Amino acid sequence: MTWADLYLFCFLVGFFFSLLAAATGRLHLHFGHGHGAGFHLHAAGRGVHAGRGGVASGLNLGTVAAFLAWFGGTGFLVTQYYGVWFVTTLVLAIGVGLAGAGIVFWFLSRVLMRAPEELDPADYELVGTLGTVTSAIRPGGIGEILFAQAGVRHALPARSETGDAVARGTEVVVTRYENGVAWVRRWQELAEHAATVLH
Repeated sequence: MTWADLYLFCFLVGFFFSLLAAATGRLHLHFGHGHGAGFHLHAAGRGVHAGRGGVASGLNLGTVAAFLAWFGGTGFLVTQYYGVWFVTTLVLAIGVGLAGAGIVFWFLSRVLMRAPEELDPADYELVGTLGTVTSAIRPGGIGEILFAQAGVRHALPARSETGDAVARGTEVVVTRYENGVAWVRRWQELAEHAATVLH
């Protein structure tokens, strides 16, 4: 086997696994057996997990495949078309392979694997939420309200804060939330009370 054959083989293997990682995003390769001796690669950029829980997130199927493809492609082209000494070709191919793996790792970590935005607990506070009665609340009984929170519609069992009946379709405000039940008051009633206080 010549150096050109080795570079071509590395390029083909790297290119194949790059396509496989891009197509599936879920590929797992397991190596080794026993306690603490094995590790496995994840295609989605989650890193190599050592047997004892260590994580080297820069080493994953995507970056390894990119290294092999860029290393093999550069080495093959330089060997075939330029009369460069094999050590120089090897060093150049390793450098380009590492650069390619670095670009793929940067893309995985900065673009695809970004941490989710911080959640604000105030966005999920039920007290003060405006909703609509979807199942009438009987006097002293339970009905149901529908409301939207963080772009998602939710339904909850509801009781009237005053103990009165509340008709279906009435807009209500949650005044407290206990044991999975929302206690509500009519929005119009609260608005009229606020207007009276202000005047």
